[in-house]
Amino acid sequence: MDIVTVDPAGHEPPYEQVRRQIAEGAAAGTLAPGHRLPTVRQLATDLGLAANTVAKAYRALEADGVIETHGRRGTLVAARRLGDAEAAAAARTYARLARTQGLSLDEATRLLEQGWTH
Repeated sequence: MDIVTVDPAGHEPPYEQVRRQIAEGAAAGTLAPGHRLPTVRQLATDLGLAANTVAKAYRALEADGVIETHGRRGTLVAARRLGDAEAAAAARTYARLARTQGLSLDEATRLLEQGWTH
């Protein structure tokens, strides 16, 4: 099973596609805590990317607490953070506000994405 696919024609840079898909998999539980990820070099080879591209994604994921690097034991999906419940509550609040303001899901998502990058 491929954990990540990269669309070279996509609007997101390849490293962001890798970062986002692993983060989404961890959040959804399809990548369970403790799941061992491929090495940077292996995933880069599998995806046809430069190793630095995958390394950039892994560094961002580690900074966000999504993955943990354990030297020779490899890179693992981290256990869910305690703050996830707070983030979920904030997401529900935002969703309610967006609906009451008449925003579509696409519009609300676009605003969230804009806020994420700024």
